[in-house]
Amino acid sequence: MRALYDDHAGPLLAFVLRLVAGDRHRAEDVVQETLVRAWRNADQLQRATGSIRPWLVTVARRIVIDGHRSRKARPQEVDATPLETMPAADVIDRALRLMTISEALSDLSQAHREALVETYFKERTVNEAAEVLRVPAGTVRSRVFYALRSLKLSLEERGVTE
Repeated sequence: MRALYDDHAGPLLAFVLRLVAGDRHRAEDVVQETLVRAWRNADQLQRATGSIRPWLVTVARRIVIDGHRSRKARPQEVDATPLETMPAADVIDRALRLMTISEALSDLSQAHREALVETYFKERTVNEAAEVLRVPAGTVRSRVFYALRSLKLSLEERGVTE
């Protein structure tokens, strides 16, 4: 194998470089694959008379052709960098959920919406919300109860079931 490499790798590389339009890395890969195939078929090549360079050139040319065909058969690879800047599916889902909830909240009366915002979104207790809204705590409880019921119906109308 060492003698095979020493005798044929240089001229084979020069030949393959022309076939792959000067792409040295690809040419080296083709030469390496050609020599591996020669190693796998060493018993047949030893029995052959004359130079084995025509066999090596034919194998290298076929490898280049096969590589070209396989690249044409599959979609072109693209750089993933732009995909990294796109929001993930869960971010998009969250944004859509928030939009739907905002629309449903706009269906509520102002008093019900204020009670929900103070208790759920601002995380205030019923007593704290009652102080902010200047209404009795029982009124806040009642408004929250009816607001949640209306909100549930409004969301169901929009197709939200969970």
